[in-house]
Amino acid sequence: MNENGLTHFDEQGQAIMVDVSGKSETHRTAVASGLIKVSQPVFDAIKQGTAAKGDVLGVARIAGIMAAKNTSSVIPLCHPLPLAKCSVDFELLADTCAVKAIATVKVTGLTGVEMEALHAVSVTLLTIYDMCKAIDKRMEISDIHLDRKSGGKSGEFIR
Repeated sequence: MNENGLTHFDEQGQAIMVDVSGKSETHRTAVASGLIKVSQPVFDAIKQGTAAKGDVLGVARIAGIMAAKNTSSVIPLCHPLPLAKCSVDFELLADTCAVKAIATVKVTGLTGVEMEALHAVSVTLLTIYDMCKAIDKRMEISDIHLDRKSGGKSGEFIR
């Protein structure tokens, strides 16, 4: 850790992968969520399963899980982790014509899974966009954030 408290930089300011070899394995969980606002025709197609590309939420769920499993190949300084669980769930918010994606990731390991949960949500929402853009390209992805995490030295975090 450098003098500013940033863990991914050494004392000379060089980017590094954090050394977790001295840590103890603990059970770690992270939950992240985000929204995609869509038009009424897109919302109806998602809800009724009538999008031309197929089951939007089913494909988006698989994409999110795959993203969580591959986070370290996209985020340069993330450790590859043997995930014990990854789930992606959805809430259809009819009053705002939005879909909320919620990713839960668990591991027993030396470092946390916040990035895996955030990456899962991001790719899930991008997949919804991709599958529905033929209907309407004005969708808006927003509010991607960590809801909570547990385990590790820093303990529990609840947004």
